[in-house]
Amino acid sequence: ETSTALKEPVGVVYTVEDSTKTKNMPLPKGLQLVESREHVSARVLSTTTEEDQAKKENPIKLVTDEIKQGNQGGSTLEKADATGENVNGEDAIDVDDNDGKLANSTHATTQESQSKATKQEQQQQTTETSGNINKKRPILSETNKQNGQMPSDARVQQLKDQLIQAKVYLSLPVVKSNPHLTRELRLRVKEATRTLGDASKDSDLPRNANERMKAMEQTLMKGKQIQDDCAASVKKLRAMLHSTEDQLHVLKKQTLFLTQLTAKTLPKGLHCLPLRLTTEYYNLNSSQQQFPNQEKLEDPQLYHYAIFSDNVLATAVVVNSTVSNAKDASKHVFHIVTDRLNYAGMRMWFLVNPPGKATIQVQNIDDFTWLNSSYSPVLKQLASPAMIDYYFKAHRATSDSNLKFRNPKYLSILNHLRFYLPEIFPKLNKVLFLDDDIVVQKDLTGLWSIDLKGNVNGAVETCGESFHRFDRYLNFSNPLIAKNFDPHACGWAYGMNIFDLVEWKRQNITEVYHNWQNLNHDRQLWKLGTLPPGLITFWKRTFPLNRSWHVLGLGYNPNINQNDIERSAVIHYNGNMKPWLEISIPKFRSYWSKYVNHDHEYLRECNINP
Repeated sequence: ETSTALKEPVGVVYTVEDSTKTKNMPLPKGLQLVESREHVSARVLSTTTEEDQAKKENPIKLVTDEIKQGNQGGSTLEKADATGENVNGEDAIDVDDNDGKLANSTHATTQESQSKATKQEQQQQTTETSGNINKKRPILSETNKQNGQMPSDARVQQLKDQLIQAKVYLSLPVVKSNPHLTRELRLRVKEATRTLGDASKDSDLPRNANERMKAMEQTLMKGKQIQDDCAASVKKLRAMLHSTEDQLHVLKKQTLFLTQLTAKTLPKGLHCLPLRLTTEYYNLNSSQQQFPNQEKLEDPQLYHYAIFSDNVLATAVVVNSTVSNAKDASKHVFHIVTDRLNYAGMRMWFLVNPPGKATIQVQNIDDFTWLNSSYSPVLKQLASPAMIDYYFKAHRATSDSNLKFRNPKYLSILNHLRFYLPEIFPKLNKVLFLDDDIVVQKDLTGLWSIDLKGNVNGAVETCGESFHRFDRYLNFSNPLIAKNFDPHACGWAYGMNIFDLVEWKRQNITEVYHNWQNLNHDRQLWKLGTLPPGLITFWKRTFPLNRSWHVLGLGYNPNINQNDIERSAVIHYNGNMKPWLEISIPKFRSYWSKYVNHDHEYLRECNINP
């Protein structure tokens, strides 16, 4: 790093936050921490040296938001020593894992400091470290509040900085030897902790926040007058930072686990809905259980959609959004395939809520007698005890460490039906495959008129980022993969795909799929899932569609361009944050929920709310 970088305030060194960039590629914990400690140590020591020599005051800004300390006060503060080892919970500082928030807060704080540097005797807004750690930090005045550049969490950050400074003082021998000051500091820490609570912005703070901050400032001034051990202060800050790193790693693992658990857990409302519908379905007589317009199911002149799902509400949104944006709904035919448990509920939903003039067909996958383990290699593999043990026995040494593979969808044959479209629709020429986590925003009939130029699959490519290329999904250390495929080839997306079933049959695509599935019986070519075998099966058989047809990432990326979403014909909530889950991204939820009638009787009975 350059000397300029070394002169930055210690507080803008985001060693912990930077580690979030590798969250999908975790390094050994010890190795990661060593790198971080060397980095922080170099920065802190450099700052200390320059301060001692030039007698300049550099601020520290350790932004703290995530790990809440509660109201434990300072009863355990003195237990942390200055040797650089981890400290207990009371000594650990909070860490905000939001890079955007960090950047905004730091930028605003820097602007504020620069604007006040021209005013002599003006009190600074940041807590000092090393030799100047005791520099007085002023209480924000009403005038400062009116400053347009003032961040919304300025007082919150100042209060947290005061807590850090107080904890550093409490660890110093010279303060420990002063019982009166120690008791006063502990009291101020307790008061500040209670005042801070769960506040994330200044408006969340109680009315007495300013008084508490002033009282803390006066006590800190007493500590400043007797503090004379800069090295101990630096070591204490290191210890606090290292402890926070450890806690952050633990919290990241917990977050990953809970996110995966939430993603594969069915909310009570969505569990209630098919049960309620199933009860009503079997109260109907046989004539009432039939859909109209069944003569259209095999008409190749119409627009046919394939949806394979066990989620009634999600499927309803796909159908409703497609019909709502269709120019002529009477020409659209929806073929829905679900499992035995949801078959009656799925049929009942569309009997009660027919999609206008469109045609509906609901099939039970168990009625596909041709789909068995003797015909389908993947069905045979998915049913094998070895496969189930490999992905679901977490306590076994041979189990896969990637939590996402424990999602039941990877062992569901519904997920693999997309490779058997000609068998399911033998009389159709083209079929548009739709996932159940998409929303249609425009008329899709133009997809049927696209010339695929002899290809079987029309899809939007996703190689805008490097991790969406073939080497992300396939094991190129295997010679069979390395010989037949390009690791830098562009990947494409499932979710909205137009398939030419005539070319599919002519090129015998299903047999290609079966051959590769047999070769992957030991999971050495790829893990579970449908995209890796899809990339292989449709290699050099995929026509790239214009990106405006299909925008992905609404289930994991909150930074998708709003204009891209508005212009897209189909938006896709791929990822764990599905729109029907509480963990969905709030600003994207309305695109999905506007196609759900929450006043519907069945939804109200199952407490499915916006």
